[in-house]
Amino acid sequence: MTIATDRQHEFPETVWTQRVSFINRLPQPVAITLLVLAILAIWQLVAMSGTVSPIILPSPARTAQDIVEVGASLFTGGYVFSAFLITLQEVVISFLMATAIGATLGMIVGGTAFGERALMPVIVAIDTMPKVAFAPLFLSWLGFGIASKVALATFIALFPIIVGAAAGLHAADENARMLFRSIGASPWQTLVRLRIPMGLPHFFTGLKIAAIGVVGGAITGELVGGGQGFGALIRVAASQLDTPRVFSLICYLSVMGLMTFGLVAWVQRRFVFWHRSSSIGNG
Repeated sequence: MTIATDRQHEFPETVWTQRVSFINRLPQPVAITLLVLAILAIWQLVAMSGTVSPIILPSPARTAQDIVEVGASLFTGGYVFSAFLITLQEVVISFLMATAIGATLGMIVGGTAFGERALMPVIVAIDTMPKVAFAPLFLSWLGFGIASKVALATFIALFPIIVGAAAGLHAADENARMLFRSIGASPWQTLVRLRIPMGLPHFFTGLKIAAIGVVGGAITGELVGGGQGFGALIRVAASQLDTPRVFSLICYLSVMGLMTFGLVAWVQRRFVFWHRSSSIGNG
């Protein structure tokens, strides 16, 4: 018994184990709930302290009351529902257009030398420009209707889709491409059967980023160029210093963005089921 104990001290455990903290072991719903409660608690303390005017920062209770009021109008077919449909229409059209244009340009950038060496630098240069500054141009070109909002939202959502599509075409390694060449596959067959399937995870990553940005683009267009969507409601509420209403409308816009993001994630699980995305905690 003594010899065994001495050997244990002489040869300590060599298997490396990672200690996971308590907060990292929490289930995701619990972690999200605790984080939201902490934010609400800080918000309530700041509102109760009186250091900030209620006009600038309403209390969580007042904001929650307004969220219920906006939800009642939204789900009973009131004016909020009409504005929601207009903004949703702009988001859907913009996202579909950005996907079609972005995928096409991404294929050119990722699949041709001309696209990579000439087209991509131009796209990057355009993307570095402040996109909100293009809103007056779209208004002057397309008017105050839905077209200018769709153009701005499409413009904002375009770049991540192009990058995702282009990066996806480079995802297949050289060994896989060499294998296809060795069996006599044509460039078109290599593109359809190897490069596009291997690049779908990157493409959907770009789509997820665009799904969030397209909502902001549509609202920016409505704020700058008028309209009858959620952006118009936010502009009116802000002009009346109705801060709870602004917070409420922003919350529902967040729901719209989550819906768009969730739809893209669902489509990805259906078509890229073979790919397992990595995340913290996955071994």
